[in-house]
Amino acid sequence: MTEMSSFEKRDPIKDELITPENSVFVVIDYQPTQVNSINSMNRAELINNIVATTKLMKAYDVPVVLSTVNVQTGRNKDTIPALKEVLKDEPSYDCTSINAWEDREFQEAVKKTGRKNIIIAALWTEACLTFPTLDALSEGYHVFPVVDAVGGTSVIAHETALRRVEQAGAQLTTFAQLACELQRDWNRTDTAPKFVQAMMDKGIFLNLG
Repeated sequence: MTEMSSFEKRDPIKDELITPENSVFVVIDYQPTQVNSINSMNRAELINNIVATTKLMKAYDVPVVLSTVNVQTGRNKDTIPALKEVLKDEPSYDCTSINAWEDREFQEAVKKTGRKNIIIAALWTEACLTFPTLDALSEGYHVFPVVDAVGGTSVIAHETALRRVEQAGAQLTTFAQLACELQRDWNRTDTAPKFVQAMMDKGIFLNLG
């Protein structure tokens, strides 16, 4: 057996791939009304996936920007409890705009992180994910929608929205791909247990020989 020969860790800021140091995770409008209107996937699965994705981001210390819509106006309820429990220490930016990028405080919170890679999860795909994605792309950000943690009012609405943002330059990703991209190398032993735990929590069992 030959010795392990991984290259030295790349500069985590300049890395072309996603790293914990060059990314921010935005979570938009995971509220009861929005969840209950999702028809592109099983709603329980959607909740499990967004909670798992958010736990993954927290495990790797990726900054999170959380937003809601119309809570302060009394027209809508706050973030669903399962997700709120994971993000209880994070501030929540309440918007009236369907496009969170058009809310000053939300946009400033994203830009304040100094990260150019935006990992995004939002409900619905056809609106609250699409619009800020297109705006952020136009400002030079790299945007990564987490496709298995988002949903639309119908399958065609969800799939059409994903085609639109992908054609505009968004890079679609999934929970498993994100986990592997953040971990990258088993030699990074400080985070390897978190990687394994995240996969197991999602029901993905790794055969490590």
